[in-house]
Amino acid sequence: MRVIITGGTGLIGKALAAELAQDGYEVIVLSRNPGQRPFLPQVRIEKWDGKTAVGWGHLADGTHVDGGVAIVNLAAESIAGNGFLPARWTPERKRRIVQSRLDAGQAVTEAIAGAATKPAVLLQASAVGYYGACGDEPLGVVAAPGHDFLAHVCQQWEAKTAVVPEMGVRRVLLRTGVVLSKEGGALPLMMLPFKFFVGGPLGSGKQWIPWIHLHDQVRAMRFLLENEAASGPFNLSAPNPLTNRDFATVLGAVLKRPSFIPVPAFALKAALGEIATIVLDGQRALPYRLQEMGFAFKFATAKAALTDLLQK
Repeated sequence: MRVIITGGTGLIGKALAAELAQDGYEVIVLSRNPGQRPFLPQVRIEKWDGKTAVGWGHLADGTHVDGGVAIVNLAAESIAGNGFLPARWTPERKRRIVQSRLDAGQAVTEAIAGAATKPAVLLQASAVGYYGACGDEPLGVVAAPGHDFLAHVCQQWEAKTAVVPEMGVRRVLLRTGVVLSKEGGALPLMMLPFKFFVGGPLGSGKQWIPWIHLHDQVRAMRFLLENEAASGPFNLSAPNPLTNRDFATVLGAVLKRPSFIPVPAFALKAALGEIATIVLDGQRALPYRLQEMGFAFKFATAKAALTDLLQK
């Protein structure tokens, strides 16, 4: 099978591409700067503009491809920016966050529409931010969408490829939580205060963190790609989310550092602006549908996940 990955040079995309390529899939990663992205020798890089199917759309046609074609649409402007510390949400950054997702969705839809033999499946990225800030409410995929900026981003993101099932293509929505990895994402920033012995909860500490180990994230994506019965939304988060306070306690224990020094919400808001909501709000998202379909997590607890990542 041929798997085309947009956004394949990011944390999740690179891990998924490596996993699939090693198991014999034909993996094609679309990149706006293909010459600047070192990658696995068995992964093919194709140039795209992030907005249209020009130059790559023909690859979505499964007519002469053994096993057919799958598309994994991960392309998106980073919510937190590309620096180590989160970047403020200026009006221009907000515009790019939304537009990059709409452009990629339009390009993928255009490629699928133009394929004589349609792809078998589209895995469409989204996030648990879809639900907004919901306090302690356990959230399955039937929960109502939220009303804050990130919730609206996710709703627009999902809607942009909503026409794809009408073309006869199975579509899976990946409502992903906080992906834990030493190589990037949120964890290196979470660890920073602990390294200086000033770690602790953020804000009230009561907000939930719907975390998932990168290894389980990739396994779940592959499970949904290969399972022909899977369609619609899935929460990709571990079955045991923790409050921010409890997560800080576990992280401190794994790092052998104290975890009792809180960071007040007002300080985070003053330093970061509106983007502070990504750590001060949370979702108690649970992977009910994923588990009902038979997926088993390798790292079901934060202690197991963080120990694997940080004590190897």
